[in-house]
Amino acid sequence: MRQIACTIVATITMMLLTGCMVGPKYSRPSVPTAPVDAFKETDGWKTAQPSDRLQRGAWWEVFGDAQLNALEAQLAVSNQDLKVAQARFQEARAMIRFNRASQFPTISTAPGIASIRDSANRPYFTTTSTTGDFVLPFDLSYELDIWGRVRRTVAASREEAQATAADLETVSLSLHAELAFDYFELRSADAQKQLLDDTVKAFQYTLQLTTNRFEGGAAPKSDVAQARTQLQTTMVQDTDVSVERAQFEHAIAILIGKPPAAFNLPPSPLHVEPPAISAGLPSQLLERRPDVAAAERRVAESNEQIGIARAAFFPTIVLSASAGFEGNSITNWFNWPSRFWAVGPSAVETLFDAGRRRATSEAALANYDATVAGYRETTLTALQQVEDNLAALRILEQEAQQQKDATASAQESLQVFTDRYIGGADPYLQVLTAQTIALQNERNDVDILRRRMDASVLLIKALGGGWDASQLPTVAQLR
Repeated sequence: MRQIACTIVATITMMLLTGCMVGPKYSRPSVPTAPVDAFKETDGWKTAQPSDRLQRGAWWEVFGDAQLNALEAQLAVSNQDLKVAQARFQEARAMIRFNRASQFPTISTAPGIASIRDSANRPYFTTTSTTGDFVLPFDLSYELDIWGRVRRTVAASREEAQATAADLETVSLSLHAELAFDYFELRSADAQKQLLDDTVKAFQYTLQLTTNRFEGGAAPKSDVAQARTQLQTTMVQDTDVSVERAQFEHAIAILIGKPPAAFNLPPSPLHVEPPAISAGLPSQLLERRPDVAAAERRVAESNEQIGIARAAFFPTIVLSASAGFEGNSITNWFNWPSRFWAVGPSAVETLFDAGRRRATSEAALANYDATVAGYRETTLTALQQVEDNLAALRILEQEAQQQKDATASAQESLQVFTDRYIGGADPYLQVLTAQTIALQNERNDVDILRRRMDASVLLIKALGGGWDASQLPTVAQLR
């Protein structure tokens, strides 16, 4: 009994030492920031109002489009890429439980019943015997986590699960943004289609006018040919828009998990103005981008891998225990004298591995450096994307006003030349030129609005879509 007590005391003492952990303590790496905590492209940009803040989750509602809201809701439950990301997150959560199991003892049993006959030709034995072996063992094995290998493995799996949760949010944000982008592209095609339909009608009237003037002897036949050519060219453009619209409609169908043949979106020309969006501060962007959060969590995970690699240089201490019953027949199998037990710790230390552990440690350090660089690059890319789309919105807003003035001037010019042609003061070529310029300016109006809506979607995506790092699952939630 004294020996048993000494063994138990030694085991408890060793378990008290499990608070020690080898390897570096994690601290978030620094990232490049602007000298002043403000986006460069916000200079001259509209001042943000409290109502400009993005809603968490349903950020697309800032556009005020009921059809877009309905499509985004369908994407959230039906998109297959999103389901893949959700499954990856569940897999990462399962790996936490898998690795956490190493913090507890492993208990196993292997009962067996056998009839054993000794060989008559065994060395030094000349008799044979047949006996029974009835055994019911219970084995316990528990690694004392003195150097923190197991704890760091569990922590690494939690950090990977957090990174995977951020990956899920990144996929969700990208898919919702892609849907909004395609939606506004489709509505822009609808606006182009409506414009070209109206223009075709106007050109048909012009063709009839030139035909009447030709038949009345007031215009040459060349005017009719030019008017017909202008009409047919515009009809080709009108038809061509349908190709682009169909492609965006098919893309939207796939995003919401439907076959293109089963989805139809009625035409509705784009006419809304881009919403006001607050960009916030660059320092806040680090907490608002799920891809930045994922990159940072993987830096923390790679830091744990350094500690795991260093723990391999120290001995592994395992507490083992075995107990059970063993007899030579069924009648004495569970008798008290048939009991057996053994308990005690053991240590395993690698004395020579030809540099394998050192190479593993160096690889972990290199991987940490790579993840830090990736984290900083992700941050820089996020800052660039915000600046790009702020610049696009600021410049396009000015361009939209300039284009509006140019379109008005083109329409006025067309009316003047049409009146002069009807009055016989100008040749039809002047009308033809004015029609071409007016149509191009009207199409530019629609195209600039499309680009402004697209830039608004991309800016919201660059800002994280209302997400922030507080939405990552905590350690308690990942247990």
